[in-house]
Amino acid sequence: MQNNNGPRSEWYVVSSHGSLLFYIAANPGCTTEEIVSGLHLTHRTVWGLIGDLRRAGMLSIRREGRRHYYSVDMSAPFRHPTLSGITLGEVVGKIAENQREPAGVN
Repeated sequence: MQNNNGPRSEWYVVSSHGSLLFYIAANPGCTTEEIVSGLHLTHRTVWGLIGDLRRAGMLSIRREGRRHYYSVDMSAPFRHPTLSGITLGEVVGKIAENQREPAGVN
């Protein structure tokens, strides 16, 4: 697809829900503010996505005072027809693993 400025290069394979899951897997314990800033989404959009993912049992939420901290429930099923029977941990687990490794370790 092209526009007046050349080929369009800003598109993603993953939906907004998936992007949010991947962000939280890479940043466990993140807050809504961090998600909004990291994904360049509005608060309203993030709250809607979080609500969907909470109802699906994909997020764990820890509340401290007025703040909520999010992490991915790695045992939850991955919701996609071609990935039936696979858990979130099998799909996004490597992202979380990479965040726990010290820099320079592969």
